Parts: sequence; C-alpha cells; structure tokens
Amino acid sequence: MVVLAGEDKGKTGKVLKVLVEKQRAIVEGVNIVNKSTKPNAKNPQGGFVKQEAPIHISNLSLIDPKSGKATRVAVKHEGKNVIRIAKKSGEEIK
Repeated sequence: MVVLAGEDKGKTGKVLKVLVEKQRAIVEGVNIVNKSTKPNAKNPQGGFVKQEAPIHISNLSLIDPKSGKATRVAVKHEGKNVIRIAKKSGEEIK
C-alpha cells in the first residue's frame, strides 16, 4: 500500500491488520507513534515504545505491479473467481 495523504504521504508498506468496523488499517512503517508503557515482564524499565497507529483506508491505495505507483482497482469476474486488476496498467493484482 502507498499513503496518499497525511504526514507519511508517499511512504509504502505492507498491511499488517485491517480494522473493518473503524475503516482503518495498520501499515508497516507508516504512522509511527510513541506509546508510553508501564513496567511489565517484557519491559521491566517501562518508558516509550514506537509502534504503528491505524490510518484511514481512504488515505491508502494499492500499488500497480508494473509501474510501482498508486492505482485504482477494477474487479473482473471469471466464473466464481474474482480478479483484481490495476486500472493504470491492466495487470492482475495478487
């Protein structure tokens, strides 16, 4: 995915999780925030932990496999199979 708007505009990353009800996604390396944590077994010192925060899906776009740029998606039905196709190049998105 590529980020279309916001502080991280132009960055790309892999989608780690999709929050369907909130219409948000967590993308690897995008929208990093500092989260303060209390001391626990994993982190006995406590302090700040950097982690990805959710970003609205309207600010994300799939990447065209041919050009590597953001593209819209067309849907093609072949029998029971549904195939996603990049609008820019016509290539199949896997």
